Amino acid sequence: MLENIRLSFVGIISHKMRSFLTMLGIIIGIAAIIAIVSTITGTNKQIEKNIIGSGSNNVILELYKGDEPMDFSYNPVPSGIPEISDQVLDEISSMEDVKSASVYKKRQDYGGIFYKSNTLDGGVIYGVSKDYFKTCNMVIKKGRGFTQKDFEHYNKVAVIDEDAAKTLFQGENAVGKTIEVKKQPYKIVGIVTEKDSFQPTINTMDDYYTYSQEKSGKVFVSDATWPIIYQYDEPQQLLIKVTSTSKIAKTGKEAAEVLNSNIMASDSTIKYKSENLLEQAKQIQQLSQSTNMMLICIAGISLLVGGIGVMNIMLVSVTERTSEIGLKKAIGARKGVILAQFLTESVVLTSLGGIIGVIVGIALAEGISKFNGIPVAISIPAAVFAVLFSMVIGIVFGLLPSYKAANLDPIDALRRE
Repeated sequence: MLENIRLSFVGIISHKMRSFLTMLGIIIGIAAIIAIVSTITGTNKQIEKNIIGSGSNNVILELYKGDEPMDFSYNPVPSGIPEISDQVLDEISSMEDVKSASVYKKRQDYGGIFYKSNTLDGGVIYGVSKDYFKTCNMVIKKGRGFTQKDFEHYNKVAVIDEDAAKTLFQGENAVGKTIEVKKQPYKIVGIVTEKDSFQPTINTMDDYYTYSQEKSGKVFVSDATWPIIYQYDEPQQLLIKVTSTSKIAKTGKEAAEVLNSNIMASDSTIKYKSENLLEQAKQIQQLSQSTNMMLICIAGISLLVGGIGVMNIMLVSVTERTSEIGLKKAIGARKGVILAQFLTESVVLTSLGGIIGVIVGIALAEGISKFNGIPVAISIPAAVFAVLFSMVIGIVFGLLPSYKAANLDPIDALRRE
């Protein structure tokens, strides 16, 4: 085998240009596949990161009427929806894949949050429980969070995020200042930030509208003072932190079943559902992959053409070396030896093309990333598979020429010059 490999390299080196042109179809096909797969992998990871966030592993459960989430800014609060009790919350918190759970209420506000002449237009008001920041992966950057006394004494205090601080205070120290929330004075006691810094990639207007709401700014108050702002209570939403991203769908479904078992609404279409962000990511990824699979198929055609080129050049090689084959058979070389020699040469030729194709594909993927800003992630399994696949091409398309060489009649072969 080693001698066959050595002879293969000798043949390739002695016909450098012919060998390179033969490998060119393999190189182009493998390079295209590596570049496409790397781009798909990188884009999918970015999609998942954009939708799910920076590894927060959170799942949100809110009330839906049919397939649409209920917005209590415009819809009346339905009857028969009890508050999520401590007992229910404890039951959900004790689930196998749940790290922590917290209830909250949420409204998007237009023009109801002020500091002097500055308005947080489009900001989001949250009425949260004491464990909310721990569950949603936020940390206190300045000041403090909510204390037990804030809930017990209905203290009108608020925590804001960095976006709200920039919009309302424009460089001033926000902690200790008083803002107006729906005509109620709230003292800022702290500023929160995401524990893991995360900036979504925004390439289209759809991306902009998806993330612009979150960038408007958030104001957090205790859920104890929520009825003071809105004059009435309303159903809560539930935030769960799970052990890993892969557990989001399963845990969200189980928690929704617990919450729905307590609903007594007359409208049977009103149910708690989990906001399955992982599923959203997968749907977008599948849409992207269905398009990219067409590109991979086109690249596969170049591999087919490259394989035919290998077969053609190996047939030429057999014709050129007819006398050599006849001499070997005359001194006792068996069919298997001749077949192995030519098959090895074909495999070595395509394998070299595969390796060069992988290198070119990685360079191409990085070039696409820098030119278009598309994220890439080099897939090691894809690279290894590409090289192995090129070897398979060598075997498949080298089999016919090798078989022809092995079955040459030694007398006829020796007569040819």
